[in-house]
Amino acid sequence: MKPLEGLRILSLEQFAAGPYGSMFLADMGAEVIKIENKAIGGDPSRHIGPYHLGEADSLFFQGWNTNKRSVVLDMKAEDDRKVFEKLVAGADAVVNNLRGDQPEKLSIDYKSLKHLNAKLVCLHISAYGRNNSREAWPGYDFLMQAESGLMDLTGDPSGAPTRFGASVIDYMTGITGMVGLLGKLRSADRTGIGGDVDVSLFDVALHQLGYAGTWYLNEGFVSGRVPRGAHLSVTPVQTFQAADGWIYVMCMTDRFWDSLLEVLGSPTLRADERFQSQALRLTNRDALTVALDNEFKKQPVEHWLNVLRGVLPIAPVLNLKQALDNPFVEEVGMISQVPHPQKDDLKLLANPLRFDGERLSQSPCNPLGADQSMALTPTRQAA
Repeated sequence: MKPLEGLRILSLEQFAAGPYGSMFLADMGAEVIKIENKAIGGDPSRHIGPYHLGEADSLFFQGWNTNKRSVVLDMKAEDDRKVFEKLVAGADAVVNNLRGDQPEKLSIDYKSLKHLNAKLVCLHISAYGRNNSREAWPGYDFLMQAESGLMDLTGDPSGAPTRFGASVIDYMTGITGMVGLLGKLRSADRTGIGGDVDVSLFDVALHQLGYAGTWYLNEGFVSGRVPRGAHLSVTPVQTFQAADGWIYVMCMTDRFWDSLLEVLGSPTLRADERFQSQALRLTNRDALTVALDNEFKKQPVEHWLNVLRGVLPIAPVLNLKQALDNPFVEEVGMISQVPHPQKDDLKLLANPLRFDGERLSQSPCNPLGADQSMALTPTRQAA
């Protein structure tokens, strides 16, 4: 039995933040019903290429929507609204990731739905939040990385501000929203009263500033980009050049630094007064980078992995192909075979959660509108 079996979630979702988060609920056994917009052909992600899976489906879409059902409705049409309300009466939660002004306009917030279901929890994932000067603004992950300061912290100091390579704010916001949803569902179970939960891309992006944000708020210190993807205050924690590629080394403690010196066996490096403490190594980071590059360039990546793994934290810097072809990925089962009607050998990244040592099973999201018959009955169906 999956841990969330018995929950029914209605989700008015599209693109990444909402679908990514609700996918975790679906993978954990909740019955997640995508309420897809009839007027635009469903979740726009269904139509994003370049790799399609028949009509109104794509690899882009399936990566965020496993184990979900699909009902197509026009939320502004009276008949479809009645269908939606019937579903709400038998649901535990309604999730949306629309603009902040839309939940009230579409009457999908708690005050609009509580007469149908007092225990209902309504999760609102938006760009900038609700009930503020930006509630009507559209917004996406990359914009949040830009305005939050994250892009200015990312990349080489000599280059342009750089966004993270994946939609990390979408993913973090989706997961943050689901934590809030599950917390509110627990409260509703105890009290019989549901309510609203809000999370925004902007708030989550700002929260990711972490200790750099705390330093500024308390000491006025403005962190900036540092070379080699390095840690802001601890060194050596960065990339280094080996003879045939790049490695990332993390000497987060003096013990790890001493272990590195022992493996390198360089009396000159050990005796260098500039590197005798954490504070001195930070002050002289540029010189330390040159010195360690000279050492690491003497051997290929595989050599350093062999002699340093288990001694201190180290990893190769891989491209996407190398990362997914890594034998360890197969060993831990992070790629799933998820047969699809249009592609028997469909592969997806597995859900990273394990329960009692087992990964969660996955199936493709149902075709657009495939579960329309569910609207005719309020009874729950097994996911």
